[in-house]
Amino acid sequence: MKKILLIITGGIASYRALDLIREIKRSGDDVTCVMTKSACEFIQPISFATLSKNKVYTELFDLNNESEIGHINLSRESDLIVIVPATANTLYKIANGVADDLASTIMLASNKPTLIAPSMNVKMWENQNTIANVLKLKEQGIYFIGPNKGEMACGEVGYGKMASVQEIKKEIDYLLKPGILTGKRALVTSGPTIEKIDPVRFISNNSSGKQGHAIANALRRHGADTNLISGPVNINDPENVKVTKVNSAEEMLHECRESLPVDIAVFAAAVSDWRCSNTSNIKIKKTSENDELNLNLEKNQDILKEISTLNKNRPDLVIGFCLETDNLIETAKEKLKNKSCDWIVANEHHNGKESVFDSDMNSVKLVENDDLEDWGYLSKNDVAEKLCIKISKFFNEAA
Repeated sequence: MKKILLIITGGIASYRALDLIREIKRSGDDVTCVMTKSACEFIQPISFATLSKNKVYTELFDLNNESEIGHINLSRESDLIVIVPATANTLYKIANGVADDLASTIMLASNKPTLIAPSMNVKMWENQNTIANVLKLKEQGIYFIGPNKGEMACGEVGYGKMASVQEIKKEIDYLLKPGILTGKRALVTSGPTIEKIDPVRFISNNSSGKQGHAIANALRRHGADTNLISGPVNINDPENVKVTKVNSAEEMLHECRESLPVDIAVFAAAVSDWRCSNTSNIKIKKTSENDELNLNLEKNQDILKEISTLNKNRPDLVIGFCLETDNLIETAKEKLKNKSCDWIVANEHHNGKESVFDSDMNSVKLVENDDLEDWGYLSKNDVAEKLCIKISKFFNEAA
């Protein structure tokens, strides 16, 4: 049985902490609640005491509690601290070492892993001060879940809605249980690369980065120390993953080399095969005499093949991705052989329902030697989970 210290702050989403307590108790774990003064304005402490079957703590200067230095004991006796919901004010206090109530004092004295589920108005979440506080907390090793995009109580729509109870509970489970990939180091590439034509134009593709980012997030959830190297994308970085942002294929290859050695390398990025050999230093002008523009293209180095054929520091497991408009399996098998990688995850440009680009769904097949596994039509998050489980089996069998 694990012990969870649940800190409830004064947001409109406070009531959802009651459902979270139910889920935690249903798993057989123990939960003790701390409520801020503002939280007590939304819900009475007796509700949390009834569900948790433990005393609810609300005051820093509780004589009986503080005679035993309660704010320290509450932290030390827990396996995980969860803050639900976390307001902008709470984030500020924790990030800047303010200790003016029981909740913030516990956090200042804490030496335990902490999961924060923010909830606030979209403009508050996007405020530069909040962004700075979140970054500071992430640098301290604090975990975040959400916020999600949606309609909030104020009627505005955007990022600021607290993550669902199911999402928070799943993250709690990951943090409390040793990951199946704990101790492994992973490298993931994601998104497109862009190759300059001139200072304002470039060659690229429609990759959203959703699959690569999902894989990096899943690897981290399963305990792997994960480094994500991403081309330009319009999605959020995975939480608690080291992210290196690049533009060109050349930059991505350089960062991959710098990331070695690793145990696992997953090359999910849609890397440009070609780059301009005659890049212009100034914007190419369109004139009445210039009806055509001829570009001289040269091949980019093959990142997957470069890393997979290393004599030194080759990862134990190298996984490539293959996207095709036709002859998917034949091409995937050919790439598996020519690039000397261990597995190829093959997916078609169009899966019969929608284009794979920018979709949350994917239809993939995994090619390994002469074996072919059809994973069917799944969310990209589920593809990432299945891949992590298969990776863990690979290392278990190799041990």
